[in-house]
Amino acid sequence: MSKASKPPAAAKSAAKTAAAKPPARSRANAREGQRAVRDGAYPAPAAKRGLSVREHSAAPAYSAAPATLNSYVAYLREATPLQRVEAEREGVPARMVKHMASDMDLPAVRMFDILGIAKATAEAKAAQQAHITGASGQAALGLIQLLGIARDIVDDSTDPAAAEFDAARWLGQWIEQPQAALGGQKPADLLDTPTGLSVVARLLGALASGAYQ
Repeated sequence: MSKASKPPAAAKSAAKTAAAKPPARSRANAREGQRAVRDGAYPAPAAKRGLSVREHSAAPAYSAAPATLNSYVAYLREATPLQRVEAEREGVPARMVKHMASDMDLPAVRMFDILGIAKATAEAKAAQQAHITGASGQAALGLIQLLGIARDIVDDSTDPAAAEFDAARWLGQWIEQPQAALGGQKPADLLDTPTGLSVVARLLGALASGAYQ
């Protein structure tokens, strides 16, 4: 794997090149993100079915899941298997997907292509405050999972610059780069299946440990 595909110094103190490091998020964007978290930019999804008494005792209902991208990332980190099942059934708010594309510095049309959903359909769902479900919704959840892994790499870094490192933008660049460990394929092109997502997630985690050089 080329050095350009490895987490840069701010995300991993052992990295030796700053060329792959994207610019830090501006203070204005940071403030905007904070307002989105505070105000709740996305409508919380409603569960399609009630949980059993046993399920209720094991985990809170999915309707309590957070409705912004940053808090959704944190939610999936701690979600129980039952909560993840509900998340997969409910799908991801279309507006959240557009927000994710912006954070990852990817054109919305490219994000829709990665998720396997037509632009017109995605735009219509965003306007209706609807959810992207099915295979496309699961691919969106997979991207959110990868974003959580990228942020964990940053959180675990001892580099002082990590506090200003834009993990989402770096991930957006990384998934668009062909990876030798994936046979020259881009991670973005493997997210349409659970197995592909699993392979990409393992590779991203391996970058943090230095398993791939």
